[in-house]
Amino acid sequence: MKYILMMIPSKANMSCDPIGTWPKKDIQAHIAFMMGFNEELRASGEFVSAEGLAGPEEAKVVRAGKDGAPITDGVFPESKEFLAGFWIIDVESPERAYAVAARASSAPGPGGAPLNMPIEVRQVMSGPPEEFV
Repeated sequence: MKYILMMIPSKANMSCDPIGTWPKKDIQAHIAFMMGFNEELRASGEFVSAEGLAGPEEAKVVRAGKDGAPITDGVFPESKEFLAGFWIIDVESPERAYAVAARASSAPGPGGAPLNMPIEVRQVMSGPPEEFV
């Protein structure tokens, strides 16, 4: 079963400043953890993909106008929560997806303390239900 694990940090739930304000050694430790974590998932055969995302200060919400032309709203630097990145994993059970998410949540922050950031876990659907196709 495939799952998406979404990193959803905020100042409130991370108890720290944005990563760009951390000391260089703490940023390097965080990146090293993430690279090692991805390598562990590759070695176990559970890794499908992972991506970090630009911050909310670069985000735009787009919707179609009456003529179909894009209408944008944003940026939203004051956002309290935002999607920072994600993994797609392929695991045998929901419990394994939760264990992988907990490991991701423990990534080090300032001073090496675990961030314990929320990781939202959702199953990736393979398609619409048969009765709707």
